[in-house]
Amino acid sequence: MALVERLADKLEKPALDDRSYRVVRLPNKLEALLVHDPDTDKASASVNVNVGSFSDADDMPGMAHAVEHLLFMGTEKYPIENDYNQYLSAHAGYSNAYTSSTETNYFFEVAASSSRDTDAPMNAAVTSPLHGALDRFAQFFIAPLFLSSTLDRELKAVDSENKKNLQSDVWRLSQLKKSLSSPEHPYHHFSTGNLQTLRDDPRKRGVNIRDEFIQFHHKHYSANRMKLVVLGREKLDELEAWVGDLFAGVVNKDLPRNRWDGVQPYSEKELLTQVFAKPVMDSRLLDIYFPYQDEEDMYETQPSRYLSHLIGHEGPGSILAYIKAKGWANGLSAGVAPVCPGSAFFTVSVKLTEDGLKQYQEVVKVVFQYISLIKEQEPQQWIVDEVRGMTEVDFRFREKSPATSFTSRLSSIMQYPLPRDQLLSGTSVLRKFDSKGISQALSYIRPDNYRLTLVSQTFPGDWDQKEKWYGTEYRIEPIPLDFQASIRQAAGSTSKNRIPDLHLPHRNEFIPTKLSVDKREGVEPLKAPKLIRNDEAVRLWWKKDDRFWVPRGNVYITLRNPLSKATPETAVKSNLYCELVKDALVEYSYDAEIAGLEYQLSSFSMGIDIDVGGYSDKMAVLLEKVLVSMRDLEVKPDRFKIVKERVLRGLRNWDFQQPYRQVGDFTRWLGSEKGWVNEQYLAEVIPLTAEDITSFYPQLLRQMHIEFLAHGNIHKEDALLMTDLVESTLRPRTLPKSQWQIRRNLLLPPGSDFTYRRTLGDPANVNNCIEYYLYVGSLADHSLRAKLLLLGQMTEEIGFDQLRTKEQLGYIVFTGAKYAATIMGYRVIIQSERPTDYLEERVNAFLILFGSKLESMSQDDFEGHKRSLINKRLEKVKNLDQESERFWNHISAEYFNFVQNETDVEHLEPLSKEDMINFFNHYIHPTALSRAKLSVHMIAQSSPKAIAGTMSAEEQKEKLISMLGKYLTSVGVEADADKLSKRFGLVDVAGGDQAAIIDAISSYLQEDAGLPQESLTAVMEQGQQLLGTALPSLGIEVKVEEADLPPAPEMKPTTVIEDVFDYKSRLAVSEGPRPVRDLKEYEELEAKL
Repeated sequence: MALVERLADKLEKPALDDRSYRVVRLPNKLEALLVHDPDTDKASASVNVNVGSFSDADDMPGMAHAVEHLLFMGTEKYPIENDYNQYLSAHAGYSNAYTSSTETNYFFEVAASSSRDTDAPMNAAVTSPLHGALDRFAQFFIAPLFLSSTLDRELKAVDSENKKNLQSDVWRLSQLKKSLSSPEHPYHHFSTGNLQTLRDDPRKRGVNIRDEFIQFHHKHYSANRMKLVVLGREKLDELEAWVGDLFAGVVNKDLPRNRWDGVQPYSEKELLTQVFAKPVMDSRLLDIYFPYQDEEDMYETQPSRYLSHLIGHEGPGSILAYIKAKGWANGLSAGVAPVCPGSAFFTVSVKLTEDGLKQYQEVVKVVFQYISLIKEQEPQQWIVDEVRGMTEVDFRFREKSPATSFTSRLSSIMQYPLPRDQLLSGTSVLRKFDSKGISQALSYIRPDNYRLTLVSQTFPGDWDQKEKWYGTEYRIEPIPLDFQASIRQAAGSTSKNRIPDLHLPHRNEFIPTKLSVDKREGVEPLKAPKLIRNDEAVRLWWKKDDRFWVPRGNVYITLRNPLSKATPETAVKSNLYCELVKDALVEYSYDAEIAGLEYQLSSFSMGIDIDVGGYSDKMAVLLEKVLVSMRDLEVKPDRFKIVKERVLRGLRNWDFQQPYRQVGDFTRWLGSEKGWVNEQYLAEVIPLTAEDITSFYPQLLRQMHIEFLAHGNIHKEDALLMTDLVESTLRPRTLPKSQWQIRRNLLLPPGSDFTYRRTLGDPANVNNCIEYYLYVGSLADHSLRAKLLLLGQMTEEIGFDQLRTKEQLGYIVFTGAKYAATIMGYRVIIQSERPTDYLEERVNAFLILFGSKLESMSQDDFEGHKRSLINKRLEKVKNLDQESERFWNHISAEYFNFVQNETDVEHLEPLSKEDMINFFNHYIHPTALSRAKLSVHMIAQSSPKAIAGTMSAEEQKEKLISMLGKYLTSVGVEADADKLSKRFGLVDVAGGDQAAIIDAISSYLQEDAGLPQESLTAVMEQGQQLLGTALPSLGIEVKVEEADLPPAPEMKPTTVIEDVFDYKSRLAVSEGPRPVRDLKEYEELEAKL
């Protein structure tokens, strides 16, 4: 047997990385990166295959994506279609995959140990969940089944995924860019695929689609094109043995690496053109696309970084600073976007204002003037040195990321031609200054090598074409000759005629210089921060990092003031104030941002939040600048107009989000004692003036209580000084505790069943959505919380398998616990083209099905679910940011339960199956008299229910008969209206009884029209396709054949919420949150500095 070849045993790695690495190549040429992490509680693996949508057949777009879906549906060794996901779910794991243009990436994670003792030795494959997962995973690439029984379902899943994105501007504009590229390059492809491209059209051509998918896998999936990453607690030798054994069966076909060198996405025909595109959401974007060189082999010098650093700069002298001052733009970004081996784009993207849209040609000329400024000087080594220095610092102090993020990212990176010992640092670290390389890169950024795209809902208004796959309206034309000439003039400008405000950036004063960390060995990490100041004005939480030892920190501050969201008007004013402060700080804060130090400013129900995070060296400097800007904000009318318009657009665009992203806001609103929704904010924005904000924001800052968390490489004295900085800068009066806002939720009474229906704002969205919520109890009830968590664990895989995979209700299916401020419940979310009433019916059926499975569940399976959940709850934080966020979430929630996960485990361990059956039958079972339910239905305007309106059942029947008559006439069959009507006499057309409708048509054709059998089949086949569009167009919801579906129970009538105020007024409210421990137990107080 051939030996595994070791390519690298030592990799460049961050200073604090305690993992061991090894790169190996199997005899079949599959390459693997093995990672031994002695402390990980999650094991993971990823395979990246060097094939994607660029390899799709021209007449069957979406093949690579469909194959990705189908590999999950069973293998020869593990033929049960959901065996893989069942195994992962039973071991605290999950899986996913994605298909891009040149790669398909599969990944999973599982518990690193099968026992709760995460420090137990791992010596045998049988004790490791990773080995079992790897065994199942490897079979994807050895012997997938492509089961005929799953084919149609998974193609419908692909179709549903595509329909989910049809109204997404990101997808629409990306596909428009592709569709308008050269047809000679695979960039032109439609990558996702749908039922038409993957099933219906191929079948019409006589293609056996299953054979096509098998052939695609056989043709493109080769061991030498695969990169594997495996991360676990096992020693490298053991991982190497597992990989060598389990992946040996992957066939090597010695396929060359996919490259596209002979053709470019843009030919001369596509250059010097401008595309005008109409978006779904109200946005204004200007994109300049320059065909650019492939930099794969330039990983040491990365010349595009020099270009993106300068063109995308936001500080004084930059393009953005100038066009923002002119009132033309709100943002700008620049950078290289690899297309595939052989080609790339360098893109400059500008977020335009209303005035900027009118002046877009001037904006383009400013960009080219700045490019001329860069070109007229030799590449500046000090700029590269500054960028290189930050890349080195960032890599040196890089922390661990979640297991699947790491393995998925690294398996993709392994496809690049990097030295194997540089896989971790790769393109993250800039290594050399290459003046000639930068000059070569600049040679692509020229006035005869670009395309413009202008995105706007209003300009120019005369779009004359529609993109094939998404229906995006657009117009394309050559750039006018006079505009071309002015661009050439701008590109050739010199210091004598260039805009004087443009200049290269200054040296960055925010580059951190103090990077030392006071690391102490053998320290047991604290589980909670200490309360080092606790008085009427301030509550200061602090924890010096004792786990990650990086020179970074995070500061979270809440300026508590109930005025921030007392009404929709004050909420909008608070939001506008924060946006104006951020707008004023753009130039100053950009240097901090590129030096690894950022801030956030936002308003929420309890007040104003300030977050500052990054390298701790200059953290206080940035915080002080933010505070001073908040205190001294000058609301300039020109900037107010621009920021207000941006906020207004954001609120208007809210209605055009995916329905599943909207539904939760309504559920929260209906469960809150006081809260607001988007339409209420929208009504308050329009009348606001600059003077309104000028007079309002001092009230926000006049009186407050300060909640403060300092965590990381921050000494106690520095935390106290930063707190003093907030007080001394803002000088607020103390907000007495008696005036603090108390979070409360509305309580659904036992036996209640409410439904709230809402029509979606986007008329073109075809998807409905439901959030089905069952109230369980108080967040403070630890026993109930444990049962709810376990219910979520037990229903996760079965819910996905039943509702999405088997019933094909939609691509978006979520099940699990839902938490509000003080209460919790169980929820199911489904986004689907199916009617919301039908979705609710199927959720009821699913819950009945799960109840029976719970009753019959073996003790081993029940304990396996508990073990899996306990592993999840005890999962370690991976980096400083995760721990900071966990602390702040507990502080903000006002329960201060810093050991919530351990508390959950204490209450999970004693749970019995009988406990869960009783819990389910009381709170969850659809016919339980004690359960309390709220359903929110988001209904598409194009849904049958919305279309039907006031149309009577008889009118619907008459119109259907008329449509059928026209169809029969068009195919040469006599249509006798009277006889057709008689055939439909007892048919429930309005009820969508499609089977009866088809029987009526068939009877008419055979008995009344006397159609021979050979003609009957063709006419009926086309007729059934017609019904698929005709019935919904008449507002008729088609009944689905339910013979193989779990039965739904008979339910009592629901109470429809017509008046939200009346609904809320009838409900009791919860208690407010209270600390689980006396806060004095956290105190470590000293004299105030």
